[in-house]
Amino acid sequence: MLSPEREPILYVEPLPSSKQWIAQNLVPSRAKAVTYAQSLFPILTWIYRYNWTWFLGDMVAGVTVGVVVIPQGMAYAKLAQLPPEFGLYSSFVGCALYFMFATSKDITIGPVAVMSTLMGNILHDVLPHLPQYQDTPWVVAGCMSVVLGCIVTALGLLRLGFIVDFIPLPAIAAFMTGSALNIAMGQIPTLMGNNSVKGFNTRAPTYLVFGNFFKYIKHCNLNAAVGLTSLFLLYAIRAGCNYAARRWPKREKLFFFISTLRTAFVILLYTLISFLVNRNHRTSPKFSILGVVPRGFKHMQVPTVSSDILSAVAGKLPSAIIVLIIEHISISKSFGRINNYTINPNQELIAIGITNIFGPFFGAYPATGSFSRTAIKSKAGVRTPLAGVITACIVVIAIYALPPVFFYISNALLAAVIIHAVGDLVSTPTAIKMFWHISPFEFVIFWAGVLVSIFSSIDNGIYTTVAASAALLLFRIAKAQGKFVGTVRVVYDQPDAVAASNTAESRDIFVPLDHSDGSNPSVTPQHPQGGVFIYRLNEGYLYPNAVHFTDHMIAEVTTRTRPGVANPYGSLGNRPWNDPGPRHKDDTNIDRSLPVLRALILDFNGVSNVDITSIQNLVDVRKQLDRYADRAVSWHFAGVKSPWIRRALVAGGFGSSNTATRTVFSVATVGALEHKGDQPLSETLSASNRGQHAPDEEFISDSFTSTRDKPQVDNSTSFDTLPLPILSADHPFFHIDLDEALKAAKLESDVVSK
Repeated sequence: MLSPEREPILYVEPLPSSKQWIAQNLVPSRAKAVTYAQSLFPILTWIYRYNWTWFLGDMVAGVTVGVVVIPQGMAYAKLAQLPPEFGLYSSFVGCALYFMFATSKDITIGPVAVMSTLMGNILHDVLPHLPQYQDTPWVVAGCMSVVLGCIVTALGLLRLGFIVDFIPLPAIAAFMTGSALNIAMGQIPTLMGNNSVKGFNTRAPTYLVFGNFFKYIKHCNLNAAVGLTSLFLLYAIRAGCNYAARRWPKREKLFFFISTLRTAFVILLYTLISFLVNRNHRTSPKFSILGVVPRGFKHMQVPTVSSDILSAVAGKLPSAIIVLIIEHISISKSFGRINNYTINPNQELIAIGITNIFGPFFGAYPATGSFSRTAIKSKAGVRTPLAGVITACIVVIAIYALPPVFFYISNALLAAVIIHAVGDLVSTPTAIKMFWHISPFEFVIFWAGVLVSIFSSIDNGIYTTVAASAALLLFRIAKAQGKFVGTVRVVYDQPDAVAASNTAESRDIFVPLDHSDGSNPSVTPQHPQGGVFIYRLNEGYLYPNAVHFTDHMIAEVTTRTRPGVANPYGSLGNRPWNDPGPRHKDDTNIDRSLPVLRALILDFNGVSNVDITSIQNLVDVRKQLDRYADRAVSWHFAGVKSPWIRRALVAGGFGSSNTATRTVFSVATVGALEHKGDQPLSETLSASNRGQHAPDEEFISDSFTSTRDKPQVDNSTSFDTLPLPILSADHPFFHIDLDEALKAAKLESDVVSK
């Protein structure tokens, strides 16, 4: 501890200003503007380093994904109630454009099951109100794509990608699980062949589709043989490859590619069977087939964005935006963590936005990141986002060269492909069990989202989970409760070191008095004496929880202390109607064994923000406690992390007073040159800044009569270190930590008692 003769150089913190904040956060510098512009095209950071090794990895991954995306794209287009070629168009545009704006090497943009199902539901609902587009539903889909792309691009350009973080994992898992069950159940009638029965709506809520399937099960036909056997074969190949990879780990890569290409193999096999069965029955095939798929880009046009379409789909936009964003961002973040790189959510929003804006010019409908194809691309050894261009080339070849083959693809086979793909989206029992162990409330939210998706719709399932998660977040903020803490003297348990030196380093820690943090109940924290209380706030101190925090604090403080006077109101007529106690209060009604409230220490280490309501609440509580104690209660704040919080507290009248003195400093001692009698103090301080920092120390001074009094340093004194305070000298009630705050409060309480 430093001696009083070596008082620290005063430091006065300049409070931040609004002008300063605007200059730092809203007015971009030239360097920031250049960086922002460059960030819009991440390709510029790596394309000049492209090499043959990267190309080989991208080639393998691109071709592999291309073989998978062709059948998936056509199948998902059927989900969207669009002709199959639109799935190919969407696959091409997503792969061809994404690489220029990508921050993820693994993600693959294109048609996906959930977005396609949602698009199909939207078309099913709005086309009756738009009869002019009954025969051209892709016009409505193209308009949706442009609008969604513009909105998502704007979110990315404005750097609002953080809003995705407000959608928690249980909400995403519920959405994916509910959607997968909805999609799978909707495809089972197509798989079994009874979907064409009049009155069987496969887009009804999942539970109705389930019931109607068994109601019309007698109408199943030859499609069931194709669908069930192909679905079994898909799962059998995957299971066999997984077993073989574990049995022969050296050939794991080979079995991975065999498993990845299983969809293409099964489709080729059953397309050959379909050709042999239906080649002489093209007009009346034995089982349902895809039919004519036009060659090339037959629907290239400027998308139609009209007021009648916009008014019809406006109510569907929120759910579509949520699906578009959370699928892509959650997948890209997940594979970024797996492959040890970080994605930029804002840039990813721009990437999918640009893709959806320009997609309809080629005939595409809304597209986003695909989980299954991203996983395949990652495992195939992709090196850069340029692999998407190779996939796009494969899709173009298919669009121009394979339409005659597509004619014979079985619809039941495509249903099997969809069911097989969405099966991986269902949350596993292990994951669901983990939800229960981590947070039972979110476990309930998960099941609520799944059940609403099953008994209502995917849209309502999304809204349910997002709204319930937001309500839980607000409840946790509003009901956040502070804790009164006390001190515990601890030593480091190092038996060898203690035995060697016979001494052990000790320090004070602050733990809740009620052991709510799980600390050992056999260890009793020491409550500060002399009417001093330490109250820890565990959340941001904002308007939803301000009253809840202070109500708990006031109730505890008034229970553990006695009022300054028995009857501060004087006559009975001035006494409030709700003031408890006997009719006539006097000193005999006061428990003299309790202390008078003298100081409150608020631990702000967990507080990241305050607002006008919360500061006004503190002001009101201060007045209330001053009346209760019949004196000015001191308010000390420890661990205030932000200068903006200090500015707000100062504006509320906290941090200092007219008579307060800073009695305890936390100072850092820095190496300084020898202080000569004729050497200016500024030169010594300047020299000290070039020295090495020593450990922080505390300095207790009795010489300050005002927070603005400057200590006089004896220039004739020579010393090796110079004490510099950590916090501002003009706000003596702001402290670096609880230990300093407690010492200051006790010292002030002792002075007042004398």
